[in-house]
Parts: sequence; C-alpha cells; structure tokens
Amino acid sequence: MSRNAAVSRAGSDQALAVYQELRARPEAGFDEVADRLDLSADERERCRGELASLGLTAAPEAPGPNPRPVVLDPDVALLRLLRRERDRLQERLAATSRAHTALEALAGPFLRAGAAPRSEVEVEIVTDPQRVARELADLTGSVRTAVHVMHTGSVRREDMAAELERDRSRAARGVRVRAMYSRRVGTVPEMTQHLEDRAALGVELRLSPVVPMNMVLADENFALLPTDPHDPDSPVILARGPGLVRSYLALYEYCWQAAARYGEEPGESGGDGLSDQQRVALQMLASGIKDEQIARNLGVSLRTVSRLLSEVMQELGAASRFEAGVKAARLGLLDGEGPEPVG
Repeated sequence: MSRNAAVSRAGSDQALAVYQELRARPEAGFDEVADRLDLSADERERCRGELASLGLTAAPEAPGPNPRPVVLDPDVALLRLLRRERDRLQERLAATSRAHTALEALAGPFLRAGAAPRSEVEVEIVTDPQRVARELADLTGSVRTAVHVMHTGSVRREDMAAELERDRSRAARGVRVRAMYSRRVGTVPEMTQHLEDRAALGVELRLSPVVPMNMVLADENFALLPTDPHDPDSPVILARGPGLVRSYLALYEYCWQAAARYGEEPGESGGDGLSDQQRVALQMLASGIKDEQIARNLGVSLRTVSRLLSEVMQELGAASRFEAGVKAARLGLLDGEGPEPVG
C-alpha cells in the first residue's frame, strides 16, 4: 500500500472512530471527542470535513464553547446524499434540455441561413398537385444533362402520353433519362406497352423488387419526392441545390445498381440459393428495418415476410436472424460482392 493510501485509510479510520464516539456519547462535543482520541489539529479538521461531506454530521443547532454537531444515522445520511444527487441530476437534465432546445434552433433556420445562401439551397413543401405538374413541365424544358426517376407503382393511363412526350423532348436535346419501376408493374399489360415505348425513345429502364419512394432528380440540382413514401398522395418536398440533391442521388444510384435491366429476365437465384425477394428482405433486415416496413416495401403481408426470413435462415443454416445477418455479410450477400476470403 502506498504512503498516500495508508494516510487516507488512517484518516477514514479516525473519522469512523470520531463518529462512533459522538453516537456513543450524546452529551460530548466534537473537540471533546477529538481530545479523547488524541487527534492533532490537522487530524480533527480532516475528520470534521470527512464526516460533514458524507452527511453524517451537520452544523450544530446552537453555538457554544464546545458545540456538538448534529449526528445523523447512516441511513438518513444516505437518503440525504441520494436526494442531493437526484437534485443535481435533475439540474443537469434541465441544462441538457435547454442545450438541446438551443441545438434544435441552430439546426433549423439559423444553420440553413449560415451554411449556404438562400439561392443555393431551397426546400419547400408543395401541397398543390397542379403546382407539382407545372414544376415537372418546367423541368422538361430546363434540364440540361440528366433526369433520374423512381416509380413505386404504375403510371396513370392519362399521364402516359405526356410522359412519352417529355421523353421525346429530352432525347432531342441529348438529355439522359433513367427510370426505375417496381417489378410488379410488369404484370400490368398497359404498363408493359408503356415501358416498351419509353425504351424505344432511349430511356434507360430498370426493374426492382423494391422501390422505396417516388422520386424525380435532375442535374444534381433538383429533387421532387414525397413527404410520406407510403402515401403517393401526400404533399411533396421540392428541393433545389446540390448540397441536398446529391444525397438523394446517392440513394438513387444504390437502388439503380441493385435493380435489373429492363428486358433481362431476373434469375430466381443469384447462385447462393436465395431468390431476389429473399435477398432483398435479407438486406433490409440487416439494415435494421422492421418486419412491418419490409412488408410495405415488398408489397406483401407480414406473414409472407416471416416466411421469407425463415427460408433465408434455413438456406444459410442460421439459427437466428442475427446469425443469418452475420453469415450473409461474410458471404458478401449484403453488398453485392463475393465472399470474404478465408484465412
């Protein structure tokens, strides 16, 4: 034991002895007890401070030549200490809450105002469908390089002709157009013909088991997407500025790479025994998405999702979903890469 530790231990033992004497002799004052224990001036001050800090003694109720401190039972001192710590915690929580409120304010209009000029970053919620149609019409004439579109479902019959006309206009100006649809639209005869017409105009098409939301992106400077991805009639977010649009474009690129080219028959298995639907469900599970959300994204029932994931676990030889995720990561099933090297 070090010298400092020994001194500390000795001081605690002395404080305990003083406390026991004070409890055993209710009529004795602190100095009288200290004299009885032959404590030096430094030792008695150290004991006085230690007992007070532990809440075992309090200031005397009445002054006198040899004042006796108020001596408290250990359980009472403990409760007081806990109460004091609780009050301190509440104060810290209140201060944290105030700081959080300030952070929210800074992360709102103040941060946007200081991060970029208004002309560079703009976000607007649009509730008028006619306004949305006008924005899309204006985009056809103003886009310079590329348009990227996601469709969660079929295009309405009355909108098909207008979409083909926009494709012709963009193709004439050399604008690249990419469109991604849910694979379910391939079962709709009208949509099959519409996709063929778009492909004939040079539109790059891909089909995916899961399309997360409706989305229109253009020139890394324009984005149109819903406020609620699960409600196609919800108000839309209109965003302008590369600082925001590039983030949406990164999401689009990820989904685009995972989708199958239009006209190519997707294989029922990717060489690992999993179907496309099982693989997508596995990827969403590994991303932390709940079963209910997976069901909505796939357009299937919650019972079907449970069956798909059970089949994935059986195919991978996993006893739990967590183990299935670990094995899938090692086999490269979550990022489209091959298995990790062993050794």
